[in-house]
Formats: sequence, structure tokens, C-alpha cells
Amino acid sequence: MIEEEVRTPAAVRDAQRWTAHNYHPLPVVVSSAEGAWVTDVDGRRYLDCLAGYSALNFGHRHPKLVEAAHAQLDRLTLTSRAFSHDRFADFCRELSQLCGKELVLPMNTGAEAVETGIKVARKWGYRVKGVAAEQANIVVAEGNFHGRTTTIVSFSTDEDARADFGPYTPGFRCVAYGDLDALTAAIDENTVAVLLEPIQGEQGVIVPPAGYLPGVRRVCTERNVLLLADEIQSGLGRTGTTFACEHEDVVPDMYLLGKALGGGIVPVSAVAADAGVLGVLQPGQHGSTFGGNPLAAAVATEVVRLLATGEFQRRSAELGARLHAKLQALVGRGLLAVRGRGLWAGLDIDPALMSGREASERLMTRGVLAKDTHGSTIRLAPPLVITEEELDHAVAQLAAILAE
Repeated sequence: MIEEEVRTPAAVRDAQRWTAHNYHPLPVVVSSAEGAWVTDVDGRRYLDCLAGYSALNFGHRHPKLVEAAHAQLDRLTLTSRAFSHDRFADFCRELSQLCGKELVLPMNTGAEAVETGIKVARKWGYRVKGVAAEQANIVVAEGNFHGRTTTIVSFSTDEDARADFGPYTPGFRCVAYGDLDALTAAIDENTVAVLLEPIQGEQGVIVPPAGYLPGVRRVCTERNVLLLADEIQSGLGRTGTTFACEHEDVVPDMYLLGKALGGGIVPVSAVAADAGVLGVLQPGQHGSTFGGNPLAAAVATEVVRLLATGEFQRRSAELGARLHAKLQALVGRGLLAVRGRGLWAGLDIDPALMSGREASERLMTRGVLAKDTHGSTIRLAPPLVITEEELDHAVAQLAAILAE
């Protein structure tokens, strides 16, 4: 009997040979996927509990999103913003309404959305607030992750993301996340914005203390400073509400969106704000050839319509409660702490047992995909289409590796 060839090792070697080593992926080579499951080149199935860092909130190949993409591919894919197209207005209107804002500016990647937010906040500071030219500053938080452009890594506190990429962009003040007094003290007459993640994902799904976000909102209003909420990972249903800010009834001046907005099919991001903020931009001052392209708009419009039903937010809230209850039961049995909201959790594994990388590798051998961050911490962020049974299976595999 001839054994079937195992393709994964060679595929991993080829990727390492021809690719810059800017990632350290698990040795899984995915070839197909559907819903919450992926299948590798050797036919092995895995439960995806990372969901593309929330880019796959609606699962792999959601039928409505794939249908929208197929239909648009047969009609029109790109015009650039030199012209308009027949999908653009619907997308912008429906996303604006979902956000409760007057305007949106579509871009492509999350980092582009953050860069756009920074530029708009500075321009607003000069044109509306009256900050002296070249003096604007923005307050940010330690442990932040907003992207990897040169400007964004300039205010990162992660040395892996920041080291050797200087000289760095000035104009940022970094304070401890969750410390309202420190944030308030950092604001001066030249501060144009506070830029925060309502939950810090890359840092290990860090939820700020109760009252922190409302306090930030109050201070920003009192000091005439814009509040920019980076909801690229936390938004669009991930935490059980449309936006994570809603858990504390906070409405920012600007939402920065991405990842799930593209439905796991195309990169789509956007900035949403009222006209008094986004209206500072005039033609020629900011743009993107692919931003808001017809294919992206077609898919993202369907994403917005899925969210408008409230179904996915409810699923995340209900399944998230189940997930966190089961994870809390493992604290003291290999887990030191569990954090998060909805279908999003950061798990601190006892470092005496294993590192986060080792935990991810052991879960992989049991058919569950997760990702480590910062030593012995791993993150779980399954697609919102995951079932109770699949969720229970993932936690059971985690319990098994902790008991090994």
C-alpha cells in the first residue's frame, strides 16, 4: 500500500525560503475553509479560533458575502476615486448609519484607517481648534497596537514592532492604559486627540477598568479634544455589541474600522465621524486608489447589513458568556487569568507549564488554531458563526493540554 505524500513540511519550507521572515506562523498550510473550519493541504481540519484577528468575524466564505463578491466580480471591480461607482453611496450611507455618524471615509487596511484618523485629527486641530502650526500632539496608551507604519510604530511600546525603524514621527504622548489621571495630565492646549483601543487586543485582550472610557470621553469633551476609538479588532460584533465602546455607553468622535468590514474577502477599512471632523478634508488632501472600490464596497455593504440585523452581536454576547464561564473554570488549573468580552478572550497560561507558543502548537496538534502573544498569553477569537458544540470542543482541547 502506497502512503499518501505529506505536503505540509515542503510547503512550509517553500514559504520560508521565498518570504521575508516578518511572521512566525504555526506550521499549518491552509488550502480551503468554510464557516469556523479550515482544511490544510494534507486534508486535516482545524477549528479556527483566531478568525484572522477578527477579520473573519462572519466565518470563512459566508454565503451572502461570497455571493456579493461573485456578483460584483462580473460587473466592476475598480474605478479609483477619480470617478464614482454605483456601489459607493450605498456603502457609505449604510456604514454611516450603523456608526451613528454623518460621514465615512473608506480606505483599505486598518493601518490606513489609523493614519487617516491621525491626519484628520491634526488638521481639525489646526483648522477648527486653533492649535499653532506644527504643534499638535495626540495622547496614546502604552501597550497599544494600531498598525505597523512608520508613524504608528513611532508611538508603540513594543520593541519588536518599533526597534530599528527610526527616526520616529514626533507628536505623540504615551501614558499607561487605564490610568485616567495620567491621560488627563498629558493633555495640554495643543492636544488634538486621544487615540485608544477600547480593548487592547494585541496586548492580550486587556479590558480597561470600569469607568475609564467614560472618564476619557468626559475629559476629551471638557478639553475640546477628539476621542478616536480604534475598533479595528474590537468592533463589528466581536465583543457582543456593534462596538466595544457601547459596553460603557461611550460614543467617540471617530471610529477607526477595518478587518471584519471586508468580510474576510477583501481588505476594507474606514473612518467614521461627523461632518465637523471629517469635513476638514478637501479634494487632494488625502486619498487612496483602492479605497472604497466597487468590489470592496459590495462586500462591505453586505457586512453592514449582516450587522444591522443584530444577530451576530447577540451570538457573540450569548456564546461569549458560555466561553468565559468555561474558561474561568480553568483558572487555577493551568490558567492564571482570563480576560475579554464576547467571543474574545486573553488567557494567561502558567509559564511553569508552557509558553503561549507551545500552547498554540499543542492546540494545533489537537485540531484547534489559536495564537500566542507576549510570553505565556494566548488569544481566542473564534468566528461569530461558531456553534456551542464547536466552542465547547475548543475549550475541551485547551483543558486537555493544560492537564498534560
